[in-house]
Amino acid sequence: MTEDGGSRRPSIATIFNPRRGRGSAPSRPSVVVTDEDSPGPPLQLSNGSGVRVGSAGLSGSSTTPVASPSINLGSPVPPPDPEAGSVTDSPRENPPSKCHNFRKAVFSKTTRKIVVGWLVTCCVTASWVGATHLMKDMFLRQVSVPGPPSPTPPNGTQPLPTFVQKRVFDAPFLTTWFCTAWTGLFFPLYMICHTCLRRDDVSLRLTLKTIAHNFRDRGVTFSKFMTRSCLFCLLWVVTNYMYVYALRILDCTDVMALYSAHVSFVYLLSWVILHDQFVGVRIVAVILCNTGIALLAYMDGITRTRTLGGVVLAAASAAGSAVYKVLFKKVIGEASFGQVSLIFTVIALLNTIFLSPLVAAFYFTGYETVLWAHLPWPNLLIAAALSLAANLLGNFGIAFTFEIFITLGLVLAVPVSAALDIKWYKVKFEGMKLAGVVLIVCGFFLVLFPANWPEYITKVLRWGRHRKRNQPRQQPEPVDYRTGLISRSHLRSPSGLIR
Repeated sequence: MTEDGGSRRPSIATIFNPRRGRGSAPSRPSVVVTDEDSPGPPLQLSNGSGVRVGSAGLSGSSTTPVASPSINLGSPVPPPDPEAGSVTDSPRENPPSKCHNFRKAVFSKTTRKIVVGWLVTCCVTASWVGATHLMKDMFLRQVSVPGPPSPTPPNGTQPLPTFVQKRVFDAPFLTTWFCTAWTGLFFPLYMICHTCLRRDDVSLRLTLKTIAHNFRDRGVTFSKFMTRSCLFCLLWVVTNYMYVYALRILDCTDVMALYSAHVSFVYLLSWVILHDQFVGVRIVAVILCNTGIALLAYMDGITRTRTLGGVVLAAASAAGSAVYKVLFKKVIGEASFGQVSLIFTVIALLNTIFLSPLVAAFYFTGYETVLWAHLPWPNLLIAAALSLAANLLGNFGIAFTFEIFITLGLVLAVPVSAALDIKWYKVKFEGMKLAGVVLIVCGFFLVLFPANWPEYITKVLRWGRHRKRNQPRQQPEPVDYRTGLISRSHLRSPSGLIR
């Protein structure tokens, strides 16, 4: 304590009445005494000891009871900066702008997958439609070839040469064998992409060793692997042969629509063999697909057994494709891209080696016709390349997008093929033919419904109710305080009298 020079009264100079020297800056208080109940500003104390007494909001400590000051030992309190705001203001980050949120939504991973998915859908549709129509065009081509000589006329003149129309290419098994041989490029293409993306020196021997270890861990020996590959090769060749043979009889759109029904067969087999979840709407889809197949079978009448045979072949091709996919899932399980590509390459090698004698036997016995001088090699090569592209996208497209976009490529190929049939071949879709195609397409879309589709409908209904509930309420009608009645009543006037 010190004494004041004028009145000689003791005073506390360092706390309540700090002395300021001439030219010296005001000292910064290091002790702040506050009370949460007091409305005024906190009381600042300065003793030079670095002790700060204040509320929790100022010191940054935990919340304290009312009328109980908290003491925080720390650095002196800096003077308040009028530009930076008060001491109690905590720094907060600015909320993200709408432009930032929009940019984040546009360039998100899900958005990229959706964009890539629609691109994959277009590629699957184009490759599937292109391969089918090129094969159909090969079966329709005809050339004039010399026929049997005409009988000699009685006047002794030379007989006129005769010509007959003969198909240039009528070999569905050769087409199947040739397109299946192209699937041998699966594993080489996988190795090229794997090396380019990984950018490391991964040898072929190391990759094969890794794949072999993965098969061995599941108990698949070499003999089992070759046996299963032969089974898959047989299913693959038979399924594609029936599909190509049906193109000789039916239009491209009919064959593609019938093949699209394999999605419903896949669900039935998955429910029975793989024990997938039962979904009632998918059973309705199966019924619609079967009804569409029946309508297409009799679209040209009961007497046209040729049309019935083509429909049976196309439907059997769809069933064979379903059996192939479900067995592949059951036997192989969750396989990696390397394992899948290796299996397809082995299937192609087995097809090329063991089925080549059968191709030669069909040709030399006259069961299949091929005029090598007029053979449309561009159609055959492009069809095989497009078929390979469709299979690659169907098996490896899941790495870049969602599986539903790959499946949509098959059903979108039906209307695209119908437009080409109407323009090029003048095909008319009417009656039972149109109804059958529409029913199969509707069944295809119903199969794509998720297992918990009622929950999505419930969410949509609740969202509509919630939105209606959050609408601003209407302003209440003005009340006439003289009578206590609503002024806009149709029965009484604002004064309360009956109108």
